[in-house]
Amino acid sequence: MQNLTGIALMIAAMVGFAVTDTFVKFAALTLPVGQILFMLGLGGGIAFAVLTRVQGHAIFARDFYAKGVLLRNASEILGTVCFVTALSKIELSIASAIIQATPLAVTMGAALFLRETVGWRRWSAILVGFAGVFIILRPASTAFDPNTLWAVGGMLALSVRDLATRMIPPSMPTARAAGYGMSMLVPAGLTLMALGQTPQAMNAANSTYIAAAILLGVSGYYAITSAMRIGDIAVVAPFRYSRIIFALLIGVFVLGETIDVWTILGAAITIAAGLYTFLRERRLARAAARDPL
Repeated sequence: MQNLTGIALMIAAMVGFAVTDTFVKFAALTLPVGQILFMLGLGGGIAFAVLTRVQGHAIFARDFYAKGVLLRNASEILGTVCFVTALSKIELSIASAIIQATPLAVTMGAALFLRETVGWRRWSAILVGFAGVFIILRPASTAFDPNTLWAVGGMLALSVRDLATRMIPPSMPTARAAGYGMSMLVPAGLTLMALGQTPQAMNAANSTYIAAAILLGVSGYYAITSAMRIGDIAVVAPFRYSRIIFALLIGVFVLGETIDVWTILGAAITIAAGLYTFLRERRLARAAARDPL
């Protein structure tokens, strides 16, 4: 029953993230990226600050200056800037397909920088997964859109964020870590506006989009955290790939996007490689638990 609850929460989180991306894309029709980042950071930062206090923790502590936290905050800024820029310039379905490679990039980064053991099977899966991204991008064809590189940059930076999360002090509350990351979007947005992105007047439509993005984004974050705590990670985690399904459905039926066979093929290859990597890690973990020596 706990696993079923965890799966339901994970799927709910993926729906929330896909819809959040949609509202951000709608907001980007009239608002510059810097202004969107500023408002997302302000709203999300306040929400997580309140959650941190409700849980009985301080909103700010000396752990902010820990190396892992500083790296996480910096990569959160870069990743969000890149991905929101991608949402403003390319189709939601393509951006969402590319972001599915994040778990593979995390596994690669863990091997290269955290010295975790990754065997040839998982290295092969990583290469196959990135080949799927290459198929989505099609850099050698006339269909290549340079703006898709914003999504690639977002995927790589968010992978660094996930790696840095492993480096933050174990005593740091999750809500405070999330609050730090979201709050960093405020100066990032202000910087982009200072560099020439002129803020636009808010109206009922884009105000609703931003408010909905904040609400769904925070709710999705809370749901995915709860899912990983309630259910067996080995059972619950693979359902994070359901995000691409919801993104494709929204892209077709809400945004009117046309999804070609290459995007579907590339996404399928990337997801299959990610699932294989995850299952391989699970098998190795079980073997280590049976025979720790």
